[in-house]
Parts: sequence; C-alpha cells; structure tokens
Amino acid sequence: MMSSSSPSLSPEMLKFELWKGSVKEDFWHRLVALKLDVYRLDDKPLEIRGYFAPSLHQNYLQLRYESFHSESNIGSGSATDHGIGSSMQCSVPGTLYNANTKEEFAAFDKRTLMNKEAEKLWNDICSSKAIEDCTLLNRFFVISYADLKKWRFHYWFAFPALVFQPPVTSSGFHPAVEYFNEKEGADVMAACMSWRRSLSRDKPFFLLHMNDNRIDARPIGDWVDCQQGGKVIVAFYDPCQDIRYPGWPLRNLIMLAARHWNTKTLQVLCYRENKGQADLELSLVGDVIIPEYPDLESSSHIPNAVGWERSIQAKGPSKQGPKVIDLAASMDPKRLAQSAADLNLKLMRWRILPTLNIDLLSNTRCLLLGAGTLGCQVARGLMAWGIRHITFVDSGNVAMSNPVRQSLYDFNDCLNGGKPKAEAAAESLRRILPGVRAVGIKLTIPMPGHTVSENEVSDVMETCRQLHNLVNEHDVIFLLTDTRESRWLPTLLCANADKVAINAALGFDTFLVMRHGHGPSVCQLDLEGNSQHAGQGYLEDDRKIRLGCYFCNDVVAPEDSTINRTLDQQCTVTRPGMAPIAAALAVELAINVLHNSLRAAAPADNGSSSDVEPLSALPHQIRGSAANFSQLLFMGTAFSKCTACSPQVVAEYQQNGFEFLKLVFNHPTYLEDLTGLTDLIKSTNEISIDWED
Repeated sequence: MMSSSSPSLSPEMLKFELWKGSVKEDFWHRLVALKLDVYRLDDKPLEIRGYFAPSLHQNYLQLRYESFHSESNIGSGSATDHGIGSSMQCSVPGTLYNANTKEEFAAFDKRTLMNKEAEKLWNDICSSKAIEDCTLLNRFFVISYADLKKWRFHYWFAFPALVFQPPVTSSGFHPAVEYFNEKEGADVMAACMSWRRSLSRDKPFFLLHMNDNRIDARPIGDWVDCQQGGKVIVAFYDPCQDIRYPGWPLRNLIMLAARHWNTKTLQVLCYRENKGQADLELSLVGDVIIPEYPDLESSSHIPNAVGWERSIQAKGPSKQGPKVIDLAASMDPKRLAQSAADLNLKLMRWRILPTLNIDLLSNTRCLLLGAGTLGCQVARGLMAWGIRHITFVDSGNVAMSNPVRQSLYDFNDCLNGGKPKAEAAAESLRRILPGVRAVGIKLTIPMPGHTVSENEVSDVMETCRQLHNLVNEHDVIFLLTDTRESRWLPTLLCANADKVAINAALGFDTFLVMRHGHGPSVCQLDLEGNSQHAGQGYLEDDRKIRLGCYFCNDVVAPEDSTINRTLDQQCTVTRPGMAPIAAALAVELAINVLHNSLRAAAPADNGSSSDVEPLSALPHQIRGSAANFSQLLFMGTAFSKCTACSPQVVAEYQQNGFEFLKLVFNHPTYLEDLTGLTDLIKSTNEISIDWED
C-alpha cells in the first residue's frame, strides 16, 4: 500500500532526538507541601507521572501538580486529570529522587541510578509487561533538591534508553505524506485519530495493520496476529518535531521488537499532530534495520542505558547537567496569594475586557477618607479590582456597633475602647491579602464651623498640611465621611491638585455617588469660572463645561451639623443595603475614570446610549433609592460661586494657605462672602414680586 515515490538510500546509523523535561510551577508547589507536611526528611523514591502528546509541547515531557496523583491519572486521559486540552495527552510513569540537602543532590551516583532504572526497563521488556502496558517503555526519572528557604529548585531529568550494540540503522525517515497516496493517507490519519480518541489513547505505541484495503490501529500485543496477512507499520506518539529524526521513545520500542518479535526490519510511523489533528507532513515514515543481538536472549544480561537530559545551563561540551529555577517571586505564599487574587482580572481581560489595564490599577494609589461602612466596602471592592495601594484616614475607634455593618472589623477590634478604625482597617486588608500596601492614619479632618482655638492652631495647621500632602500623593480620593462639612476641605484640596475625587453619601433609603469635575486651573479660568482659552479638561465645540463637585448645588456654606443632634442624628441611620450598593458603584465609577485618558476632565455620560462599552460609561452623578429600587443619572455643571471648588476659593487657598482655612473654620459665612453667595442671596431677597389673586 506504500507509494513508490520514496527514494532508496544506503542504511546509516539511526539517530534520535533526545527528550526534554519541563516542570510547571505548581509541581514544585505540590512537592513543597508534601515535603513539609508528609515526607519531611524521608528521602525514599517517589512514584510520579509525566505527560506528553505528539508535538504538543515540542518534545517535552511535562511534570505538573497532578504528577503526584499517579493512581488517578493512569490511563484516565480525562480533562480533569490532565488539564486544558490534555484529554489527548499520555501519562508516563516516572520516579523522583529528591535529596534533603544540596550536598546529597550533588553526591547522587548518576551511573548507579541509570543502571537501576535500566534494570526496571529491561525486566519490563523481558517479562512482556511492557507489551501489556507500553507506557513503561517511556519510563523516566528525575533527581532534585528543593531549597525551601530560597525557593530554588535543582533538578535533572533522565530518560533511560537501552543501547544497541551494534547500532540499528535506517535508510532515512521522510514526511509521511511522501509515502502514502491520497486515500492511504486519509485512511492512516483516520486510524490514528480513532486510536487517539479510543479507550487506548493513553497507550503511546500501536500497530497499523493494512489488509484488504483497510487500515486498523491495534495494540502492539497483536504483532503476531497481524503477521498472518497484510502489512504492519509500528507507530508511536512522537513528541519530537525534527523533520530528520524520530523522537526518543522509538529507541526502547526497537529493543522490545528485537527481544520479542524476531524481525530484522520495522516499518515505523512517527505519529505527530498539529493543533490536535493528525498531520502527515509533520509525521515521519522510515525503516529500521535491526542487527543480530545474541545477548538479548538472556534476561540476565542488561544492556547499558543512556538518556541524561542536556541543559543550556550546564557547562562543558556535553551540555549535561542539572537545571536550576528560582521561584521566590511566585512560590512564596504571599506572592501566590497575590497571583491568585489577580486571576479573575486576567480572565476578564482575556475573555471580556481586552482594554483592562491591570498594571495601571496595581500602581494606582487610593486615599479613603472615612473607614466606616462605606470605607470598608470601598476598600474590598478596590482590592478585587487589583488596587494594591490603599490609605485610610479616620478619627474614630471601632465601636461595638460597627462589625455587623463594617466588613473589615470583628469583635476583638472593639475591646478595650476599640482600635483606631483606620489602623484596624489597614491591618485587616493586610490579613486578607498580604501583598496589599495598606496604611491607616488616625486624623480628624478640620471643618467649617468647627472653631479652632488659639491653643489648637498649631495642631490643626499640621493636620491640614498632612491632609494636603496625602491628597497630592494619591491618585484617587474617596470622600466617605459622615458629615457634610468634613468633605469640604478634601473637596478643596482635590480641586487644587486636580485629583480624581469620588464622593459617596447615604440617606435612610437613598444614596448619591458622584465624581467631581477637574480642578479650576486659575490660569485657564477667570473668577467667574469661564474659560479664558481652551485647555486640558475642556471639551471641543460648544460644550466647554466643567462638572460640579459635592457642594456646587449649595447656596450656603457648610457649617457645624453636629450640634444639638439626637441619637438617631448622631449616627448614619440607613438601610443596611445602601452602603454596599453605593460603595460598589463608587468603586466601579473610579475604575472607569482611571481608564479614561481625561480622568477627572472626562465629560459626563447620561446613560442614554445602548452601545456603551464596559469601562467607558462615565456618569457624573448616580442617585438611587431603595424605596422604589430606582437609579437615575444626573449631570451638574460647576457652580461659579461654589464654596469648595470655585476659582475664587482655590485661588485664595493657593495664596493664603492656612490663614484662609482658619477664617473658614471659625467664620463659615466667610466662604459665602468670598464667593459672592451673600450678594446673590441678598439680591434674590430684594426682588419685588407682585402676586395675582
């Protein structure tokens, strides 16, 4: 059935492409766990499994986490056991010799180990066990040493192959497509794929029996039966991709044939695949000429064996030597936790959001002003998005009423007067994810209407300076405090530094989430808030607007709202679901802003477009109600007389600093005079209106 187009060449010594070993990081992770919890100082050899498929890993035999679960993997071939796409992979038995010290690793008698493994292989061949379970012909072993302190792993693969004396010869191997005509090629591919998909798919050696215009794949144990009629080609899963030579697994198959089949020649198919399908252009066909081996008749005469893997890390012309891999960056449990936490983000980017900038998020610094119900929820949401720099600012301690509503605290945080909230929140984040850089700062934000006495001036001045620096050092500032006036100074500082500011506020069954507009750069705005010239943060055409801040809708300055308050007014009385909803929206809004090149200057989206892409929707205000489960989007422009973000206020702060702030703290109406609200209210009151009956 073979085509006659193949050339006839003089036999030459047959060469083989040596196998290579590959180890996934989760294999070492599993070894470390077993070493610490089970094996400890026990250095007995461990039975493991390796995995390969024709051309799938380009001549690699791979070790991974499942390699230690040999019983569940033998012959199973399931996707659960072998991982993605590995239902078509073959498992191979192996042995791991793991040393307890680096000196023991260096002292391994490699010749003795190779002879020991060669004896196992030879016994399996002589006893016909390798015919029943042909995976034994690919037996391998690994010597290793795991430095658990430095997370460095030394290892060396060996793939024992019995040596032929004299060597076998061949007239050459050529692409299978040159040996078969079109129909034969299709039949060969169909037979091979049928074998690969059958219950025998985990057997890497098989026969192609050609008889009566049929080609069937059969176990190698059927060799004698197949000789009764037709033609037989010996096939094997060849992981090699070299177009000149067969792969390493063929060596021991030839030795088995020489011992049991009483044949002088073999027609061999090096079966290879491309993307999971049989490929006759990659596969090779050739003949093998087997010399006389009188010594093979005696099972007591064990042939020599070779097969230590070459390594580019090894020195010397032979390039034989162990490999060393340093996994300190990925094997440390804290770093593994970091990697696991980022997995969801990577899957999102691969499958749904190709524009997701994980590096941007991991380097973004977030300042959370308030570590209460909102602050705790916002922090958890930010961590889930990959934010790794979070600073809390809060003046309170954890109270007994907090843990049920504030997710970063527990009962122990409330004892002995309670831990400072900011510090306890940061500590909780570090327990959840050790890699997060969480800092807690106990600080009381100075507020309009909260008088500063002469004795307090220096402390309040230092607090203002500290808050100013914190805002400048962070990229996104979340305003999550309890009172309205506590948000004034942070709003001013964000406008001054042109920072992304996200504000979240709660009512009993309502919430507001909004982003502040960009800062009113004095060089670009006049004192009325009008554009002097087009600059960063302005839209083209006639929509040159700046979005408002939390205070832009007010016509009065913020003042002390804590005086004469009843118990229900002293606490944020709100439905339990309001804070998680508002916090989640605040986080999502911040993530969207970060992915917009204009950041705080990005225009508002009213949500009317039905084709808005993820991370592109940027509303200005989100107002929701649990009373009727509604949610609305609003947009408000910056108010030229705003007491927090108007050009007049920002300019006054830049020019007079703390002296200006002290006037605001002690005389809140000063803001109304400065911005012109006083005159506005006065002119409104003086308007004469004639009422009709």
